[in-house]
Amino acid sequence: LSGNTRNCFLTGSPDYYKNFIGKRLRCLLNVSNTEVYKNAHHSSGRFCLQSSRPLGEKTTSLQISSAGQLPHHFSAWNIQVIRSFHTSPSFQAAPVPFFWIIVKPAQKLFAIILGRSIRNWWKALPPNKRELFKESARKNKWKILLGVSSLGVLFVVFYFTHLEETPITGRARLLVFGKEHFRELSQMEYDMWMEEFKSKMLPDTDARYQVVERVVGHLSESNKDIPQVSALKWVIHVVDEPGVNAFVLPNGQVFVFTGLLNAVSDIHQLSFILGHEIAHAVLEHAVKKASLVHFLDFLSLIFLTMIWAVCPRDSLAVVGQWIQSKLQEFMFDRPYSRTLEAEADKVGLQFAAKACVDVRASSVFWQQMELAETIQGQPKLPEWLSTHPSHENRAEHLDRLIPEALKIRERCNCPSLSGPDPRLIFKLNMQHLLKSSKDQETPHSTKQDLSKPKLDFPHT
Repeated sequence: LSGNTRNCFLTGSPDYYKNFIGKRLRCLLNVSNTEVYKNAHHSSGRFCLQSSRPLGEKTTSLQISSAGQLPHHFSAWNIQVIRSFHTSPSFQAAPVPFFWIIVKPAQKLFAIILGRSIRNWWKALPPNKRELFKESARKNKWKILLGVSSLGVLFVVFYFTHLEETPITGRARLLVFGKEHFRELSQMEYDMWMEEFKSKMLPDTDARYQVVERVVGHLSESNKDIPQVSALKWVIHVVDEPGVNAFVLPNGQVFVFTGLLNAVSDIHQLSFILGHEIAHAVLEHAVKKASLVHFLDFLSLIFLTMIWAVCPRDSLAVVGQWIQSKLQEFMFDRPYSRTLEAEADKVGLQFAAKACVDVRASSVFWQQMELAETIQGQPKLPEWLSTHPSHENRAEHLDRLIPEALKIRERCNCPSLSGPDPRLIFKLNMQHLLKSSKDQETPHSTKQDLSKPKLDFPHT
Protein backbone atom coordinates (compact mmCIF):
# COMPACT_ATOMS: atom_id res chain seq x y z
CA LEU A 1 0.00 0.00 0.00
CA SER A 2 1.30 3.44 -0.76
CA GLY A 3 0.22 7.01 -0.23
CA ASN A 4 0.75 9.75 2.34
CA THR A 5 1.10 7.06 4.95
CA ARG A 6 3.95 4.67 4.12
CA ASN A 7 3.46 1.08 5.16
CA CYS A 8 5.84 -1.84 5.51
CA PHE A 9 2.85 -4.08 5.78
CA LEU A 10 2.14 -6.99 8.02
CA THR A 11 5.40 -8.85 8.35
CA GLY A 12 8.32 -8.89 10.77
CA SER A 13 8.64 -9.45 14.49
CA PRO A 14 5.77 -10.96 16.50
CA ASP A 15 4.78 -7.57 17.87
CA TYR A 16 5.04 -5.88 14.48
CA TYR A 17 1.27 -5.60 14.23
CA LYS A 18 1.42 -2.95 16.94
CA ASN A 19 3.48 -0.75 14.63
CA PHE A 20 2.14 -1.76 11.23
CA ILE A 21 1.21 1.76 10.19
CA GLY A 22 3.24 4.92 10.69
CA LYS A 23 3.62 8.31 9.06
CA ARG A 24 6.56 8.48 6.64
CA LEU A 25 7.46 4.87 7.47
CA ARG A 26 10.56 3.73 5.59
CA CYS A 27 12.39 0.49 5.13
CA LEU A 28 15.99 0.46 3.94
CA LEU A 29 17.87 -2.25 2.16
CA ASN A 30 20.41 -3.95 4.37
CA VAL A 31 22.70 -5.77 1.96
CA SER A 32 26.35 -6.65 2.04
CA ASN A 33 27.36 -3.78 -0.26
CA THR A 34 27.62 -0.55 1.74
CA GLU A 35 27.16 1.58 -1.37
CA VAL A 36 23.91 -0.18 -2.14
CA TYR A 37 22.70 0.61 1.36
CA LYS A 38 23.55 4.27 0.84
CA ASN A 39 21.81 4.35 -2.50
CA ALA A 40 18.76 2.78 -0.92
CA HIS A 41 18.77 5.41 1.80
CA HIS A 42 19.08 8.32 -0.61
CA SER A 43 16.49 6.91 -3.01
CA SER A 44 14.00 6.24 -0.18
CA GLY A 45 13.95 2.50 -0.88
CA ARG A 46 11.29 0.68 1.03
CA PHE A 47 12.63 -2.86 1.21
CA CYS A 48 14.47 -4.30 4.15
CA LEU A 49 16.59 -7.34 3.35
CA GLN A 50 18.46 -8.78 6.31
CA SER A 51 20.82 -11.44 5.15
CA SER A 52 24.24 -12.61 6.20
CA ARG A 53 24.74 -14.20 2.77
CA PRO A 54 24.01 -13.12 -0.79
CA LEU A 55 20.43 -13.58 -1.95
CA GLY A 56 21.58 -16.09 -4.55
CA GLU A 57 22.42 -18.67 -1.90
CA LYS A 58 19.70 -21.07 -0.86
CA THR A 59 20.62 -20.75 2.83
CA THR A 60 19.68 -17.10 2.85
CA SER A 61 17.47 -16.05 5.75
CA LEU A 62 15.06 -13.33 4.69
CA GLN A 63 13.33 -11.07 7.14
CA ILE A 64 11.64 -7.69 6.96
CA SER A 65 12.38 -4.97 9.47
CA SER A 66 10.96 -1.49 9.66
CA ALA A 67 11.55 1.90 11.21
CA GLY A 68 8.91 4.30 12.37
CA GLN A 69 6.44 4.84 15.11
CA LEU A 70 2.72 4.31 15.28
CA PRO A 71 0.75 7.53 15.63
CA HIS A 72 -1.20 7.72 18.84
CA HIS A 73 -4.44 8.10 16.90
CA PHE A 74 -4.59 6.23 13.60
CA SER A 75 -7.23 7.04 11.00
CA ALA A 76 -7.84 4.27 8.48
CA TRP A 77 -9.38 6.79 6.13
CA ASN A 78 -6.10 8.68 5.62
CA ILE A 79 -4.63 5.74 3.76
CA GLN A 80 -4.32 6.33 0.04
CA VAL A 81 -4.44 2.90 -1.47
CA ILE A 82 -3.57 1.66 -4.90
CA ARG A 83 -6.74 1.28 -6.92
CA SER A 84 -5.77 -1.87 -8.73
CA PHE A 85 -2.95 -4.30 -9.36
CA HIS A 86 -2.29 -5.77 -12.77
CA THR A 87 0.29 -8.26 -13.92
CA SER A 88 0.77 -9.47 -17.45
CA PRO A 89 -1.90 -7.41 -19.19
CA SER A 90 -2.93 -9.05 -22.44
CA PHE A 91 -1.45 -6.27 -24.58
CA GLN A 92 1.87 -6.61 -22.77
CA ALA A 93 2.17 -10.30 -22.06
CA ALA A 94 1.11 -11.52 -25.50
CA PRO A 95 2.67 -9.83 -28.52
CA VAL A 96 0.20 -9.51 -31.37
CA PRO A 97 1.47 -10.86 -34.69
CA PHE A 98 1.53 -8.28 -37.44
CA PHE A 99 -0.63 -10.29 -39.80
CA TRP A 100 -3.41 -10.18 -37.19
CA ILE A 101 -3.57 -6.44 -37.65
CA ILE A 102 -4.31 -6.89 -41.34
CA VAL A 103 -5.78 -10.37 -41.74
CA LYS A 104 -8.21 -10.40 -38.80
CA PRO A 105 -10.10 -7.23 -39.81
CA ALA A 106 -10.00 -8.36 -43.44
CA GLN A 107 -11.49 -11.74 -42.46
CA LYS A 108 -14.32 -10.09 -40.53
CA LEU A 109 -14.98 -7.64 -43.35
CA PHE A 110 -15.12 -10.50 -45.83
CA ALA A 111 -17.54 -12.43 -43.59
CA ILE A 112 -19.77 -9.34 -43.24
CA ILE A 113 -19.76 -8.68 -47.00
CA LEU A 114 -20.44 -12.35 -47.77
CA GLY A 115 -23.30 -12.60 -45.27
CA ARG A 116 -24.85 -9.31 -46.44
CA SER A 117 -24.54 -10.40 -50.08
CA ILE A 118 -26.34 -13.69 -49.29
CA ARG A 119 -29.14 -11.76 -47.56
CA ASN A 120 -29.55 -9.30 -50.48
CA TRP A 121 -29.44 -12.15 -53.00
CA TRP A 122 -32.19 -13.98 -51.09
CA LYS A 123 -34.34 -10.86 -50.90
CA ALA A 124 -33.96 -10.27 -54.63
CA LEU A 125 -35.11 -13.80 -55.54
CA PRO A 126 -38.66 -14.11 -56.89
CA PRO A 127 -41.04 -16.13 -54.63
CA ASN A 128 -41.15 -19.09 -57.06
CA LYS A 129 -37.36 -19.37 -57.14
CA ARG A 130 -37.21 -19.23 -53.34
CA GLU A 131 -39.59 -22.19 -53.17
CA LEU A 132 -37.51 -24.10 -55.71
CA PHE A 133 -34.37 -23.39 -53.68
CA LYS A 134 -36.02 -24.58 -50.45
CA GLU A 135 -37.25 -27.74 -52.17
CA SER A 136 -33.77 -28.43 -53.53
CA ALA A 137 -32.32 -27.94 -50.04
CA ARG A 138 -34.80 -30.42 -48.56
CA LYS A 139 -33.93 -33.02 -51.20
CA ASN A 140 -30.18 -32.62 -50.60
CA LYS A 141 -30.30 -32.15 -46.85
CA TRP A 142 -28.12 -35.19 -46.22
CA LYS A 143 -25.45 -33.90 -48.61
CA ILE A 144 -25.54 -30.50 -46.90
CA LEU A 145 -25.32 -32.16 -43.48
CA LEU A 146 -22.39 -34.27 -44.68
CA GLY A 147 -20.57 -31.17 -45.95
CA VAL A 148 -21.08 -29.30 -42.67
CA SER A 149 -19.99 -32.35 -40.68
CA SER A 150 -16.87 -32.71 -42.81
CA LEU A 151 -16.00 -29.09 -42.09
CA GLY A 152 -16.49 -29.70 -38.37
CA VAL A 153 -14.26 -32.78 -38.51
CA LEU A 154 -11.54 -30.74 -40.20
CA PHE A 155 -11.60 -28.21 -37.37
CA VAL A 156 -11.45 -30.99 -34.77
CA VAL A 157 -8.54 -32.67 -36.55
CA PHE A 158 -6.73 -29.34 -36.82
CA TYR A 159 -7.24 -28.71 -33.10
CA PHE A 160 -5.95 -32.09 -31.92
CA THR A 161 -3.00 -32.14 -34.33
CA HIS A 162 -1.80 -28.80 -32.92
CA LEU A 163 -1.85 -29.84 -29.26
CA GLU A 164 1.41 -29.96 -27.33
CA GLU A 165 2.33 -30.69 -23.75
CA THR A 166 2.84 -27.70 -21.46
CA PRO A 167 6.25 -27.61 -19.75
CA ILE A 168 6.26 -28.47 -16.03
CA THR A 169 2.50 -28.96 -15.68
CA GLY A 170 2.14 -31.44 -18.58
CA ARG A 171 -1.26 -29.98 -19.53
CA ALA A 172 -2.29 -30.15 -23.19
CA ARG A 173 -2.25 -26.80 -25.02
CA LEU A 174 -3.12 -25.53 -28.48
CA LEU A 175 -0.24 -24.03 -30.45
CA VAL A 176 -0.98 -22.45 -33.80
CA PHE A 177 2.09 -20.22 -34.06
CA GLY A 178 5.70 -21.29 -34.15
CA LYS A 179 7.51 -20.46 -30.90
CA GLU A 180 10.59 -19.12 -32.67
CA HIS A 181 8.48 -16.83 -34.81
CA PHE A 182 6.68 -15.65 -31.70
CA ARG A 183 9.98 -14.84 -29.95
CA GLU A 184 10.92 -12.67 -32.93
CA LEU A 185 7.68 -10.79 -32.51
CA SER A 186 8.30 -10.43 -28.77
CA GLN A 187 11.68 -8.89 -29.61
CA MET A 188 9.86 -6.30 -31.69
CA GLU A 189 7.52 -5.64 -28.77
CA TYR A 190 10.55 -5.31 -26.49
CA ASP A 191 11.93 -2.60 -28.78
CA MET A 192 8.58 -0.82 -28.55
CA TRP A 193 8.61 -0.85 -24.73
CA MET A 194 12.23 0.29 -24.61
CA GLU A 195 11.38 3.21 -26.85
CA GLU A 196 8.43 4.14 -24.63
CA PHE A 197 10.30 3.84 -21.33
CA LYS A 198 13.78 4.94 -22.45
CA SER A 199 13.70 8.06 -20.27
CA LYS A 200 12.31 6.22 -17.23
CA MET A 201 14.70 3.27 -16.93
CA LEU A 202 16.55 3.07 -13.62
CA PRO A 203 20.33 2.55 -13.92
CA ASP A 204 21.84 -0.70 -12.71
CA THR A 205 23.47 1.23 -9.84
CA ASP A 206 20.08 2.05 -8.34
CA ALA A 207 19.26 0.04 -5.21
CA ARG A 208 15.78 -0.83 -6.50
CA TYR A 209 17.26 -2.23 -9.71
CA GLN A 210 19.72 -4.32 -7.73
CA VAL A 211 16.98 -5.76 -5.56
CA VAL A 212 15.00 -6.90 -8.62
CA GLU A 213 18.18 -8.21 -10.26
CA ARG A 214 19.09 -10.27 -7.19
CA VAL A 215 15.58 -11.66 -6.81
CA VAL A 216 15.32 -12.68 -10.48
CA GLY A 217 18.86 -14.08 -10.41
CA HIS A 218 18.11 -16.08 -7.28
CA LEU A 219 14.88 -17.45 -8.77
CA SER A 220 16.53 -18.45 -12.04
CA GLU A 221 19.54 -19.99 -10.28
CA SER A 222 17.34 -22.00 -7.92
CA ASN A 223 15.27 -23.33 -10.83
CA LYS A 224 18.03 -23.88 -13.37
CA ASP A 225 17.22 -27.60 -13.39
CA ILE A 226 14.16 -26.68 -15.47
CA PRO A 227 15.31 -26.44 -19.13
CA GLN A 228 12.85 -23.65 -19.99
CA VAL A 229 14.26 -21.51 -17.18
CA SER A 230 17.93 -22.07 -17.94
CA ALA A 231 17.37 -21.63 -21.70
CA LEU A 232 16.29 -18.00 -21.36
CA LYS A 233 18.54 -15.07 -20.55
CA TRP A 234 16.68 -12.97 -17.99
CA VAL A 235 17.30 -9.26 -18.53
CA ILE A 236 16.07 -6.78 -15.91
CA HIS A 237 14.38 -3.44 -16.59
CA VAL A 238 13.06 -1.34 -13.73
CA VAL A 239 10.79 1.46 -14.90
CA ASP A 240 10.21 4.56 -12.80
CA GLU A 241 6.42 4.45 -13.13
CA PRO A 242 3.80 4.70 -10.36
CA GLY A 243 1.66 1.93 -11.87
CA VAL A 244 1.59 -1.32 -9.88
CA ASN A 245 2.71 -3.60 -12.67
CA ALA A 246 5.22 -6.20 -13.77
CA PHE A 247 5.46 -8.41 -16.83
CA VAL A 248 7.93 -10.70 -18.56
CA LEU A 249 8.12 -11.01 -22.33
CA PRO A 250 8.50 -14.46 -23.92
CA ASN A 251 12.17 -13.74 -24.68
CA GLY A 252 13.06 -13.24 -21.01
CA GLN A 253 12.88 -9.45 -20.77
CA VAL A 254 11.67 -8.59 -17.26
CA PHE A 255 9.90 -5.27 -16.71
CA VAL A 256 9.09 -4.12 -13.17
CA PHE A 257 7.49 -0.77 -12.31
CA THR A 258 8.59 1.09 -9.19
CA GLY A 259 4.92 1.28 -8.24
CA LEU A 260 5.04 -2.47 -7.64
CA LEU A 261 8.15 -2.12 -5.48
CA ASN A 262 6.26 0.39 -3.35
CA ALA A 263 3.22 -1.90 -3.11
CA VAL A 264 4.81 -5.17 -1.93
CA SER A 265 5.52 -5.63 1.77
CA ASP A 266 8.74 -7.59 1.62
CA ILE A 267 11.22 -9.52 -0.44
CA HIS A 268 9.10 -12.68 -0.17
CA GLN A 269 6.08 -11.11 -1.85
CA LEU A 270 8.29 -9.62 -4.56
CA SER A 271 9.88 -13.02 -5.16
CA PHE A 272 6.49 -14.68 -5.55
CA ILE A 273 5.20 -12.01 -7.95
CA LEU A 274 8.32 -12.22 -10.12
CA GLY A 275 8.13 -16.02 -9.96
CA HIS A 276 4.55 -15.71 -11.20
CA GLU A 277 5.67 -13.54 -14.13
CA ILE A 278 8.59 -15.84 -14.95
CA ALA A 279 6.11 -18.74 -14.95
CA HIS A 280 4.09 -16.94 -17.64
CA ALA A 281 7.18 -16.87 -19.87
CA VAL A 282 8.32 -20.42 -19.06
CA LEU A 283 4.85 -21.86 -19.67
CA GLU A 284 4.61 -19.83 -22.90
CA HIS A 285 1.22 -18.45 -21.99
CA ALA A 286 1.51 -15.67 -24.58
CA VAL A 287 1.72 -18.25 -27.38
CA LYS A 288 -1.12 -20.31 -25.91
CA LYS A 289 -3.45 -17.35 -25.51
CA ALA A 290 -2.71 -16.01 -28.98
CA SER A 291 -3.26 -19.45 -30.51
CA LEU A 292 -6.61 -20.00 -28.82
CA VAL A 293 -7.88 -16.51 -29.66
CA HIS A 294 -6.87 -16.90 -33.29
CA PHE A 295 -8.54 -20.33 -33.51
CA LEU A 296 -11.76 -19.04 -31.95
CA ASP A 297 -11.75 -15.96 -34.18
CA PHE A 298 -11.51 -18.16 -37.24
CA LEU A 299 -14.44 -20.27 -36.05
CA SER A 300 -16.46 -17.15 -35.29
CA LEU A 301 -16.26 -16.11 -38.96
CA ILE A 302 -18.82 -18.80 -39.78
CA PHE A 303 -21.25 -17.44 -37.18
CA LEU A 304 -20.55 -13.88 -38.28
CA THR A 305 -21.46 -14.75 -41.87
CA MET A 306 -24.66 -16.45 -40.69
CA ILE A 307 -25.63 -13.44 -38.55
CA TRP A 308 -25.32 -11.02 -41.46
CA ALA A 309 -27.14 -13.42 -43.78
CA VAL A 310 -30.08 -14.13 -41.47
CA CYS A 311 -30.73 -10.73 -39.86
CA PRO A 312 -33.22 -8.74 -41.98
CA ARG A 313 -31.55 -5.36 -41.31
CA ASP A 314 -27.99 -4.13 -40.90
CA SER A 315 -28.80 -2.65 -37.48
CA LEU A 316 -29.93 -6.05 -36.19
CA ALA A 317 -26.84 -7.68 -37.70
CA VAL A 318 -24.60 -5.20 -35.85
CA VAL A 319 -26.35 -6.05 -32.57
CA GLY A 320 -26.06 -9.77 -33.32
CA GLN A 321 -22.36 -9.38 -34.10
CA TRP A 322 -21.80 -7.53 -30.80
CA ILE A 323 -23.64 -10.26 -28.86
CA GLN A 324 -21.60 -12.95 -30.60
CA SER A 325 -18.30 -11.20 -29.76
CA LYS A 326 -19.30 -10.75 -26.12
CA LEU A 327 -20.34 -14.39 -25.79
CA GLN A 328 -16.96 -15.46 -27.14
CA GLU A 329 -15.18 -13.07 -24.79
CA PHE A 330 -16.98 -14.09 -21.60
CA MET A 331 -17.40 -17.80 -22.37
CA PHE A 332 -13.92 -18.54 -23.75
CA ASP A 333 -11.38 -15.69 -23.74
CA ARG A 334 -11.67 -14.45 -20.16
CA PRO A 335 -12.12 -17.85 -18.49
CA TYR A 336 -9.03 -19.07 -20.34
CA SER A 337 -7.08 -16.02 -19.16
CA ARG A 338 -8.10 -16.74 -15.57
CA THR A 339 -6.99 -20.36 -16.02
CA LEU A 340 -3.58 -19.20 -17.20
CA GLU A 341 -3.28 -16.84 -14.23
CA ALA A 342 -4.10 -19.65 -11.80
CA GLU A 343 -1.54 -21.88 -13.51
CA ALA A 344 1.12 -19.16 -13.27
CA ASP A 345 0.30 -18.72 -9.57
CA LYS A 346 0.84 -22.43 -8.97
CA VAL A 347 4.11 -22.70 -10.91
CA GLY A 348 5.36 -19.32 -9.64
CA LEU A 349 4.80 -20.51 -6.07
CA GLN A 350 6.85 -23.62 -6.85
CA PHE A 351 9.65 -21.45 -8.26
CA ALA A 352 9.60 -19.33 -5.08
CA ALA A 353 9.60 -22.41 -2.85
CA LYS A 354 12.70 -23.81 -4.57
CA ALA A 355 14.33 -20.42 -3.97
CA CYS A 356 13.65 -20.83 -0.22
CA VAL A 357 11.22 -17.94 -0.13
CA ASP A 358 8.60 -17.74 2.62
CA VAL A 359 5.76 -18.90 0.37
CA ARG A 360 3.18 -18.12 3.07
CA ALA A 361 3.53 -14.42 2.17
CA SER A 362 2.08 -15.05 -1.30
CA SER A 363 -1.54 -15.21 -0.18
CA VAL A 364 -1.03 -12.25 2.15
CA PHE A 365 -0.18 -10.07 -0.85
CA TRP A 366 -3.57 -10.70 -2.45
CA GLN A 367 -5.31 -10.16 0.87
CA GLN A 368 -3.58 -6.80 1.03
CA MET A 369 -4.87 -5.99 -2.44
CA GLU A 370 -8.35 -6.98 -1.26
CA LEU A 371 -7.94 -4.70 1.74
CA ALA A 372 -6.78 -1.84 -0.46
CA GLU A 373 -9.86 -2.05 -2.65
CA THR A 374 -12.12 -2.33 0.40
CA ILE A 375 -10.69 0.79 2.06
CA GLN A 376 -10.84 2.63 -1.25
CA GLY A 377 -14.50 1.70 -1.51
CA GLN A 378 -14.17 0.22 -4.97
CA PRO A 379 -17.13 -1.83 -6.18
CA LYS A 380 -16.52 -5.56 -6.37
CA LEU A 381 -17.17 -6.76 -9.88
CA PRO A 382 -18.04 -10.41 -10.54
CA GLU A 383 -14.99 -12.49 -11.37
CA TRP A 384 -16.45 -13.55 -14.74
CA LEU A 385 -16.09 -9.96 -15.93
CA SER A 386 -12.32 -10.01 -15.40
CA THR A 387 -9.34 -11.61 -17.12
CA HIS A 388 -7.82 -12.27 -13.68
CA PRO A 389 -9.19 -14.17 -10.69
CA SER A 390 -10.47 -12.01 -7.86
CA HIS A 391 -7.98 -11.12 -5.11
CA GLU A 392 -9.98 -13.15 -2.59
CA ASN A 393 -10.06 -16.26 -4.78
CA ARG A 394 -6.36 -15.96 -5.57
CA ALA A 395 -5.52 -15.80 -1.87
CA GLU A 396 -7.68 -18.86 -1.17
CA HIS A 397 -6.16 -20.74 -4.12
CA LEU A 398 -2.64 -19.98 -2.88
CA ASP A 399 -3.54 -21.03 0.67
CA ARG A 400 -4.48 -24.44 -0.73
CA LEU A 401 -1.15 -24.65 -2.59
CA ILE A 402 1.08 -23.47 0.27
CA PRO A 403 1.33 -26.87 2.08
CA GLU A 404 2.76 -28.49 -1.05
CA ALA A 405 5.10 -25.52 -1.56
CA LEU A 406 6.38 -25.92 2.01
CA LYS A 407 7.18 -29.56 1.23
CA ILE A 408 9.16 -28.39 -1.81
CA ARG A 409 11.16 -26.08 0.48
CA GLU A 410 11.96 -29.04 2.73
CA ARG A 411 13.07 -31.19 -0.21
CA CYS A 412 15.38 -28.37 -1.31
CA ASN A 413 17.02 -28.30 2.15
CA CYS A 414 15.87 -24.76 2.79
CA PRO A 415 16.29 -23.35 6.32
CA SER A 416 13.27 -23.62 8.56
CA LEU A 417 10.93 -20.66 8.55
CA SER A 418 11.32 -18.59 11.69
CA GLY A 419 8.80 -16.30 13.26
CA PRO A 420 5.01 -16.39 13.11
CA ASP A 421 3.00 -17.14 10.00
CA PRO A 422 2.53 -13.91 7.96
CA ARG A 423 -1.09 -14.93 7.42
CA LEU A 424 -1.67 -14.93 11.18
CA ILE A 425 0.02 -11.55 11.51
CA PHE A 426 -2.21 -10.21 8.76
CA LYS A 427 -5.28 -11.44 10.60
CA LEU A 428 -4.10 -9.80 13.81
CA ASN A 429 -3.42 -6.59 11.95
CA MET A 430 -6.89 -6.63 10.45
CA GLN A 431 -8.38 -7.02 13.91
CA HIS A 432 -6.22 -4.13 15.08
CA LEU A 433 -7.31 -2.04 12.10
CA LEU A 434 -10.95 -2.81 12.73
CA LYS A 435 -10.58 -1.86 16.39
CA SER A 436 -8.80 1.36 15.44
CA SER A 437 -11.46 2.25 12.90
CA LYS A 438 -14.20 1.60 15.45
CA ASP A 439 -12.41 3.84 17.93
CA GLN A 440 -12.45 6.53 15.28
CA GLU A 441 -16.27 6.35 15.17
CA THR A 442 -17.78 9.27 17.03
CA PRO A 443 -19.34 7.77 20.18
CA HIS A 444 -21.21 11.01 20.86
CA SER A 445 -23.32 10.68 17.71
CA THR A 446 -25.57 7.87 16.62
CA LYS A 447 -25.45 9.00 13.02
CA GLN A 448 -22.99 7.29 10.71
CA ASP A 449 -20.60 9.42 8.69
CA LEU A 450 -21.56 8.54 5.12
CA SER A 451 -18.33 10.04 3.77
CA LYS A 452 -16.39 7.10 5.19
CA PRO A 453 -16.53 3.81 3.31
CA LYS A 454 -17.85 0.82 5.17
CA LEU A 455 -15.23 -1.82 5.93
CA ASP A 456 -16.02 -5.43 5.26
CA PHE A 457 -13.15 -7.87 5.72
CA PRO A 458 -14.15 -11.37 4.62
CA HIS A 459 -10.80 -12.81 5.80
CA THR A 460 -11.36 -11.87 9.43
